[in-house]
Amino acid sequence: MPLMQRSDMENTSQPFVSAIICTRNRPDKIGQAVVSVLANTFPNFDLTVIDQSTSDETERVVRSIGERDARVRYHRMSKFGLSRARNLAIASSTGTIIASTDDDCLVPSDWIEKIVRAFEEQRDGELMYGQVLPAYPENGGDALTPSLRINKPERLDRANGFRVFGMGANFAARRSLFERAGMFDEALGAGGRLKAAEDFDLAYRAYRRNAVILLRPEVTVRHDGRREREEWPALLRSYGFGDGAFYLKHVRCRDPYFAWLAAKTFTYLSAKFIAKSALGRRPAEIHYLSGFVQGVRGGLKFGVDRATLLYIEEN
Repeated sequence: MPLMQRSDMENTSQPFVSAIICTRNRPDKIGQAVVSVLANTFPNFDLTVIDQSTSDETERVVRSIGERDARVRYHRMSKFGLSRARNLAIASSTGTIIASTDDDCLVPSDWIEKIVRAFEEQRDGELMYGQVLPAYPENGGDALTPSLRINKPERLDRANGFRVFGMGANFAARRSLFERAGMFDEALGAGGRLKAAEDFDLAYRAYRRNAVILLRPEVTVRHDGRREREEWPALLRSYGFGDGAFYLKHVRCRDPYFAWLAAKTFTYLSAKFIAKSALGRRPAEIHYLSGFVQGVRGGLKFGVDRATLLYIEEN
């Protein structure tokens, strides 16, 4: 039955939540991620899985689970790009709240409940980021797993200021945010030509549209995404590439505040690199900074729509 017709699953006393997971070539992990979402005790949600894999293994895993649980909605997508996948998930779901995690994450059974509670407590909040913690912190996993720590609840808005923050492995948003601020920029993000920073970009465009961004430490996921030491240089270059393209775009949109923010960030990281080099240490910042410069160059290959604050790929 089409998603838009499933009114029988919706409990009108609670908001309907659309959980989403976008996946590519992780058949060994997607099953656990899906099962962890479905184990949530919140009564009013479904789960949309967007699969961009190059084999049928992930589809078999997800469809097998879906045969036992009607809340699973599976879509195969031939084009690559995390932002493109998230946009399809948002467009093909119906929940008034979108809750997103990654295919290598495990969520607790109260994950959706805490997301809904956060939005109920702060009704002007439209975008929310929670903590992303290492699933296996032992044996160096704490340092080697990409993570996001939040020490206390915060609001990023016009009254409290903005900083570049967030991680797409654990975010939620009201559907109304995408109607006002637009969808994810499909040039940015993993699998896109500009590689990363789609989460930072969404947050800043939300801020530009006067949205309130919530940072909530009680909303957590566990990230089974350990990267070994030899993998980190390439990962940092990818992060830097996306960030460089992200900063460039908003500078090209003639945003003086963001131009100041970009200069401040690049100066700070350059200073850290110089200080570590002076001490005879090999700074990891070199990988990020080299990626950042490449990302600025990469972003120049795109046009920019100053009305929507999105990249336009030039033919």
